[in-house]
Order: sequence, then structure tokens, then C-alpha cells
Amino acid sequence: MFLQLETVKDEIKDLDSLKFAIWFHDIIYKSTNKDNEEQSANFAQQTLKSMNFDNFKIKKVTKLIISTKKHTLLLNENYDNAYLLDLDLSILGSDWKTYSNYVNNIRKEYIIYPNILYKPGRKKVIKNFLERESLYFTNVFKTKFEEQARHNLTKEIKML
Repeated sequence: MFLQLETVKDEIKDLDSLKFAIWFHDIIYKSTNKDNEEQSANFAQQTLKSMNFDNFKIKKVTKLIISTKKHTLLLNENYDNAYLLDLDLSILGSDWKTYSNYVNNIRKEYIIYPNILYKPGRKKVIKNFLERESLYFTNVFKTKFEEQARHNLTKEIKML
């Protein structure tokens, strides 16, 4: 995400907050938990408070992190939230070899689930993405990744 951020950093209004949101957004992650984003946001809030980070920016960082749960825009005063969500999904539009490695890593995360449970769940996630009008919110990421992301998702779903 940080590598992709370099390509759009001039478009970001509050780069520090966005970088902290990227850093903390999956800092607490367990595949069986339903509240990873909330836990990550709370962890970020506590950590940033201990660093005397601005309270307004702490609230912004926590909202940005929470927005990654359902990939929904929660902050609309600029495009920073949209860029965060697009950065988070940029892996979907990578070349097939990179994407395939990503898919293998996801399977490892969910290894506790047998295929009979994992495959239908993964298909549902992929179908939800494919049903969206666009996977990305910003024109930059739509142009750069949309076509390849849809190709990758479609190929993965056929393999399941």
C-alpha cells in the first residue's frame, strides 16, 4: 500500500493521517474475528494518543481504519478515504502471479476452514466485489487496476 501511495501522494490532503491509517488498519487481525478493524482503530487511537498526536487527526485515522471494514466511504471532505480504500484493494489489480500469491496467502489465513466452507465463503466475497459498478473509487485506480482486478477475480472464482 505504501508503494502505491507514492504514486498518488500529491493528491492526499492529510498524508500523515492516511499513512497512520495504512500502518494500523490491519495491525490486529485474526481471520475468525469480526471486529478486527475496530480493534485496530482502538489500538491506533491509544498509540497515537501516547505520542501526543492531534486529537482531531486521531479521530480521522480511526474513521479511516473503520472504513476498511466494508470498504465504504465514511469521510467525504476530500478523497483521502477513497484513496485508502483503493490502496487497500490495489492488490486485486496486480499481475496474475502476484495476485495468485495473494490468493494463496488468504487461503493460509483461513486454513482452519475446510474447503467445503472456505470456497463458498470466498466465492461470496468475490461476487460482492464483481457486482460493484466499480471496485475503485478514484479515477486513478479505476484506470490503473479495474480491468485486471476483474480479470483476476473472475479467474479465481472459476478456480474455486
